[in-house]
Amino acid sequence: MSYNQSGGQGGGQGSRWTSRTAVPQVDIDVGLRQYMLRVYNYMAGGLALTGIVAYAAVSTGLYQAIAHTILFWVILIAPLGLVLLLSFRINQMSLGAAQATYWVYAGLVGLSIAGIFLIYTNASIATTFFVCAAMFAGMSLWGYTTKRDLTRMGSFLFMGLVGIVIASLVNMFLHSQQMQWIISIVGVIVFTGLTAWDTQQIKEMYWAGDGSVVAGKKSVMGALRLYLDFLNLFLMLLQFMGVRRD
Repeated sequence: MSYNQSGGQGGGQGSRWTSRTAVPQVDIDVGLRQYMLRVYNYMAGGLALTGIVAYAAVSTGLYQAIAHTILFWVILIAPLGLVLLLSFRINQMSLGAAQATYWVYAGLVGLSIAGIFLIYTNASIATTFFVCAAMFAGMSLWGYTTKRDLTRMGSFLFMGLVGIVIASLVNMFLHSQQMQWIISIVGVIVFTGLTAWDTQQIKEMYWAGDGSVVAGKKSVMGALRLYLDFLNLFLMLLQFMGVRRD
């Protein structure tokens, strides 16, 4: 932003300011695009790994073998631990360790959600994925391009996210189908909005002066945020669009 401010102040001092500020501004734009591309590539790679592991786990019978064992609960809880590790310790981690943690996390998530291939038809899973991808792309693009500050909306959506988590925990005991539908409806709204807000936040995390290691870590954390938005939006949509197997 300092380059824009310099350009604005120099408007009345002659064209020399234009030539001095144009190149740095272009450099910032190129750097930002490269940074966002790394974020999306990490996110897409993580989703691809999750899908491959999930499908392979069901196809090979691995998921069925561990579904009713204590190991499954370890696999179910482990991703949460890795998210917390990245969130609170990434500054102390090397870039390679942060990347490895992200890939392990994506793989474990794939193993933990593999059961969707036993519950829903492959065709309905694929359809839901493409609908989710279209919604995600539209909201992420809006979050990237809008000039509107989404901070207030993000705070509201975060409260909605907390409500979803609490309601989901309660419904684990109630087993209410009606409550699950309500949670899914609210979840679609919340994660659709969070996609735009997180994209804007990730964009604002960029700073041209970051070194390669810091920029790499920011890319990993940004990808993790968008990965979670996409995955949760997909799982919520699957409640409506998924066709159950006979």
